[in-house]
Amino acid sequence: MLFHRRSSASPAVRSRTIRTTFFRRDPVACARELVGTKLIWGKCAGKIVETEAYLAENDEACHTFSRPTARAFVGRNKAGTAYIYFSYGAHWMLNVLVKGATNGFVLIRAVQPLRGIELMKRRRGVHDERRLCSGPGKLTQAFDITDRYHEMNLCVDPRHCFAHSSGEDVDVVADERIGITRSAHHPWRFTVRDSKFVSVPVRSLTRSAIDRNSSLR
Repeated sequence: MLFHRRSSASPAVRSRTIRTTFFRRDPVACARELVGTKLIWGKCAGKIVETEAYLAENDEACHTFSRPTARAFVGRNKAGTAYIYFSYGAHWMLNVLVKGATNGFVLIRAVQPLRGIELMKRRRGVHDERRLCSGPGKLTQAFDITDRYHEMNLCVDPRHCFAHSSGEDVDVVADERIGITRSAHHPWRFTVRDSKFVSVPVRSLTRSAIDRNSSLR
């Protein structure tokens, strides 16, 4: 699906857009470093507080393990492309493609709402800001993200992108992935420490475990 749109974003917003080179590394590093950045989607924006990494090779929880269509997607698209799928017939899931020495995806699991909050509340039918985007299906509903954005390059349009945040230190915690039954032991879920906006509180690992346990295996 091709998108050709003239950007109306300010130069400052365009300068903060995360570019393709960011996603030309391993998925675990990208998942960790996306925490604390912003997800910008039309009239809505939020701080990413939870992500998960999935590897295109030897990761039973990744779509590429059992879906030829997912493997074909990796082959034909650039790093930074949106991979959006329908989970359990109920929720859209926003992922971004990562292509480096190891290919894979980063699932955006939770966001702290920053802009367009009233619009998010109407879309979700929820008034508690902590529950608006506290899960991958919730955030796609709040941001109105569906498969019409599948295969969109998220590194060129400042209205649909990830953006660097300025002047803020983020305390990132690593934990085991959740919501899956296979390869669930990998500590490739990353959250903002003590955030009230994550989907599930951290269960096991701490920040000191990130470098020790989150290397590719």
